[in-house]
Amino acid sequence: MTKPETLDPIAFRAFELLRKTNQVLVTAESCTAGLIAATLARVPGMSTVLAGGFVVYQIESKVAWMNISPAVIEQHGVVSSEVAQLMVDAALRNTAHATISVSITGHLGPDAPVDLDGIAWLGFAQRNYPCCSHKLHLQTTIPEPTSTTFTDSEQRLFIRHERQQDAVRQSLSFLCKKLESFHEH
Repeated sequence: MTKPETLDPIAFRAFELLRKTNQVLVTAESCTAGLIAATLARVPGMSTVLAGGFVVYQIESKVAWMNISPAVIEQHGVVSSEVAQLMVDAALRNTAHATISVSITGHLGPDAPVDLDGIAWLGFAQRNYPCCSHKLHLQTTIPEPTSTTFTDSEQRLFIRHERQQDAVRQSLSFLCKKLESFHEH
């Protein structure tokens, strides 16, 4: 099982890049429920470059806090490029001192529709530039059977935990790649 501290090196890298590029980040998180911001906040000094985050786990919260039209959600689905882009745009718009934002919306499963099981959409925005989105395929490593077998509920919890950790890892990796491209220019 992935341990949260295994994400520390990438969080430190994101911190260094945020500082070097003079960026202030805000997050809008659904399926990760704040874990991207919480992982970053493990790094000492992160408060200088992390404005905070919106946890919009329920559809109603996305509508109320991110001002996402229910019609958009009905047309495209809550796990979509469109919703990820609207979330990232709203987070940046609602946080005047932030310069970039990251959002994520996804289905961790295991009871998601088959075509959405383990799928997430990541949004990225920089102030005064168009936002973009990236599809994530969340990974799960099912442990080999041992003398102690997982109950169904333990296996379901394990899958969600693994996918959540992978969503954080992939999100921070994507953020670092974006920040590295800022640093090169």
